[in-house]
Amino acid sequence: MVVLLVVVVLMSTAHLGLLIAEEAWKPPRFMIPVTGLLEIFGYFLLVLIGVELLETLRAYVKKDAIHVRVVLEVALIAMARKVIIEEPNTVSSLTLFGTAALILSLGVAFYFERLARGRTLHSDASTPAHGPDPPRAGAAAPS
Repeated sequence: MVVLLVVVVLMSTAHLGLLIAEEAWKPPRFMIPVTGLLEIFGYFLLVLIGVELLETLRAYVKKDAIHVRVVLEVALIAMARKVIIEEPNTVSSLTLFGTAALILSLGVAFYFERLARGRTLHSDASTPAHGPDPPRAGAAAPS
């Protein structure tokens, strides 16, 4: 499965390079129109999603656990891609509100995941391996 995903990501990267070359070579040369840029950015983010999925699979195979941070990153990239390639005039307002709510909830989840990870890092760092710190000079000894 990992090998197939690697092949897909490599082929997608090659297709992205071809897409960029085609858009840059169209007259006027080296002036990519906005629609071409949106297509390139959308495809670039699609390749980035593939790379992040590879990272998720690698982490799963290595530690036999799925990292929430990586999954949230993939979801945020996918939603950013959706926002970039979506034409707001062709989508209902309810869909736009739903997309905004989903992005907001992913952002909140990402914030809390980082907050929880920071707490675990600080709790591990605050417990010294050699025992309690010796009293400082001039400080009262604990009774």
